[in-house]
Amino acid sequence: MRRFVVSSLVLAAGAAVGLAQTPAVAAEGTVSVFRTEVESLSVYENPKGCHKLPATAHVLNNDTDGPVRVYGDPFCLGPSVTVAPGYGSHVAPGSGSFSA
Repeated sequence: MRRFVVSSLVLAAGAAVGLAQTPAVAAEGTVSVFRTEVESLSVYENPKGCHKLPATAHVLNNDTDGPVRVYGDPFCLGPSVTVAPGYGSHVAPGSGSFSA
């Protein structure tokens, strides 16, 4: 039984490492972030990986060909909300991030 448990853990760890090493592919299109009425939009062309949101971010608009995940922390960790292509989402001002 112990051998089975150890083997299962080794296989699970190997799968996790394999998934973590999968190269990220940039989403095609743009992600626009509205901040305030006196600031220009922040536009991310073909975003790839994790991007910290501006401190005054208010609304994120996903005009890419894939989903965008919005996080409450600046490092794309923890729980997230998925924004489908062609949709937008309010984001909390402060320390959020998104990944595509």
